[in-house]
Amino acid sequence: MDIGNSSLVAEFILVGLTTYSEIQLPLFFLFLGIYIVTVAGNLGLVTLIGLNSYLHTPMYYFLFNLSFIDLCYSSVITPKLLVNFVSKMNTISYAGCMTQLFFYCFFVNAECYVLVVMAYDRYVAICKPLKYTVTMSPQICSLLAVIVYVGAFIATWAHTGCMLRLTFCDANTINHYMCDILPLLELSCTSTHINELVVLIVVGFDVSVPSLTIIVSYSFILSSILRIRSTEGRSKAFSTCSSHIIVVSIFFGSGAFMYLHPSSVLSMDQGKVSTVFYTIVVPMLNPLIYSFRNKEVKIALKKSLSRKSFS
Repeated sequence: MDIGNSSLVAEFILVGLTTYSEIQLPLFFLFLGIYIVTVAGNLGLVTLIGLNSYLHTPMYYFLFNLSFIDLCYSSVITPKLLVNFVSKMNTISYAGCMTQLFFYCFFVNAECYVLVVMAYDRYVAICKPLKYTVTMSPQICSLLAVIVYVGAFIATWAHTGCMLRLTFCDANTINHYMCDILPLLELSCTSTHINELVVLIVVGFDVSVPSLTIIVSYSFILSSILRIRSTEGRSKAFSTCSSHIIVVSIFFGSGAFMYLHPSSVLSMDQGKVSTVFYTIVVPMLNPLIYSFRNKEVKIALKKSLSRKSFS
């Protein structure tokens, strides 16, 4: 029978993060707590930046986008993971699986690119402060945001489009808690060479080019910081940069560890643990690292709370 480009599998079974039944309930409450913190933190930050003109600057404009991406990103992944912990068999339709894959790839790529743009924003602010207003004008910021989302869509369609051309015959158990690229490739009954090549090219680009851009940006930033005579000024600049570097290291490091290796080197169970970092932990950490340690955000939060108490 000619199966063409359509899949014969109507639904997939998600194995989940672990098969040990005794730790399923504790893990459910752990990840539920993480998800609540993630939603509250990112939604709170989006609302705070939107309502306070005091925070309508390029830095917080991109932080607004990062929080929006993290909010959507986490909501694509975590609810299905929570279902895995409390159900005996967690299924997802073929269409639902491809939809989850699309939005997962879209938001992870968007986060990758927006982190690069944030590094560029810090570079301009610290290395070229006199040109900052012109270089990071509202028009330029909007253009950079469009580039982030368009670039994410192109990379996403490369992965999803290649996945849609595969056929899944009998095997439908995904050894993961979500519809990720590599575990889906393991189930295909047709050749996956093109998909694997696309993964290496796209993920290689998404890791190497942004990482190199960020490293170069921070090389110039570090050089400029060391020339600052004020101890307080150096401390403030280092504080801003260190937060970004921590998140970038976790995000890009775990992503590279998961995808840029031969399939024989890393088991899928180890890969699932790696995926937890950039799909669940990073979206929770971002609002904490970037904002709640930030003096301007604390001031804006106090003003918002005081206005609410008087209303």
